[in-house]
Amino acid sequence: MSKRHTLAALASAVVFLQAHPIMAQDQIVKQVHFAKGSSGSIINDKIKGYQFIDYKLVAKAGQIMTVDLKTSNRSNYFNILQPGVQDEAFFIGQNEGEHFSGALPANGEYTIRVYLMRSAARRNEAANFTLNVALPNPLLQPVTMPK
Repeated sequence: MSKRHTLAALASAVVFLQAHPIMAQDQIVKQVHFAKGSSGSIINDKIKGYQFIDYKLVAKAGQIMTVDLKTSNRSNYFNILQPGVQDEAFFIGQNEGEHFSGALPANGEYTIRVYLMRSAARRNEAANFTLNVALPNPLLQPVTMPK
């Protein structure tokens, strides 16, 4: 093997080893539960380093979902992924902020992914956060009282 090939192989190994911590993220999956008769849930949790939490909930197309994040770390965000999608978010908290409210595009299980930005994760920072998730039942109709 030539010296050039050896150097290229070493450079590739170094790049792989440096990228390894990013690939070794710690994923946690949790279901979002609403108390009986409630259309919302308040979740208090924490993350650290490269850890991220996927909160799962089932919703219907057209249903309005609201998500708010309050956090102790400015590098803590959330994304929202559609049913059947693994890595492409339709709401990206880093770009759009700590609040989402909108009609959902499809039926199925949605993912609210809470994470720390890579720079904070690299420093092994932590975040304590509150995630407020509301999903009003579209089947409930306002009650009108007879006159």
